[in-house]
Amino acid sequence: MNTTVILKTEHLYKKYGSLQAVHDLSLEIYEGEVFGFLGPNGAGKTTSINMMCGLLKPDSGTVTIHGKPVTNHDSTTRSRVGVCPQEIVLWERLTCLEQLIFIGQMYGIPTTIAHQRSERLLEELDLVEKRNKQARTLSGGMQRRLNLAMALVHDPEIVVLDEPEAGLDPQSRVKVREYIHSLARRRTVILTTHDMDEAERLADRVAIIDHGSLLVLDTPQELKKRAGSGDILEISLRSTPSEPLSQLIQAMLSTLPGEPRFTCSGNQITLRVLDGANVLPSVLSILTNLQVGVEDIHLRANSLEDVFIHLTGRRLRE
Repeated sequence: MNTTVILKTEHLYKKYGSLQAVHDLSLEIYEGEVFGFLGPNGAGKTTSINMMCGLLKPDSGTVTIHGKPVTNHDSTTRSRVGVCPQEIVLWERLTCLEQLIFIGQMYGIPTTIAHQRSERLLEELDLVEKRNKQARTLSGGMQRRLNLAMALVHDPEIVVLDEPEAGLDPQSRVKVREYIHSLARRRTVILTTHDMDEAERLADRVAIIDHGSLLVLDTPQELKKRAGSGDILEISLRSTPSEPLSQLIQAMLSTLPGEPRFTCSGNQITLRVLDGANVLPSVLSILTNLQVGVEDIHLRANSLEDVFIHLTGRRLRE
């Protein structure tokens, strides 16, 4: 992977009243990579992105693109970035083609070139048949794809996607994921998400942030190694065990081979074990002997959700 730094933040801070939205954020983003911001809602992802794009002035700290500071007064540097916001922003009575040409003209692109790029983007995002339809007639998934095209029509070096799969139907989600993959290496893609699967599928590197602070930054594979090796057994019990029973369950499960790690939240048990498929019968035997009813069991591989739990002690969506 190319390790030439295209965007760099140093000691970014942003506060809203008593809320510290972003706290001492320093990171580097490489040319041509898909860079993921992973964190729960309210973690500071969108605020961070807005400062990177020059849309929001930090209280302190700097953002540079190719070593040049980004400010809200520097339209040349900011034009290197295309932003697709979480909330869909369209002119309802303009057609898809008119929207794209208009955005291109706003960036100073000659109409002929803007028209050519618009037609190409409509084809790439499977919107050709809707080129002359008003935006208000499109489905939510089509509107999201049109918003993505609008972020690209001025041919930016960096594309920022804020929760790009939010509210999408399965078909549109696959389409958007495929398109983001196609952008990789041709452009630098920065995406924010609280969807672990989305980040793991798309991102070359992931920054996990919480309460405005950067917790870790690495490839998904390396981050999962930090959380520990093994499989994850997720067990739903028929009822929430009492504290003494929960402690007894943990004591019994800790006797399994490989020093398993145990967490219990309500009626949910999460167990990290080596060779989960072979350990499962022993787990069920322990729970049966303790007269603990099991509702459901799910065996899966390590994920970025487990990384977040490892770092914070809670699930991403709690």
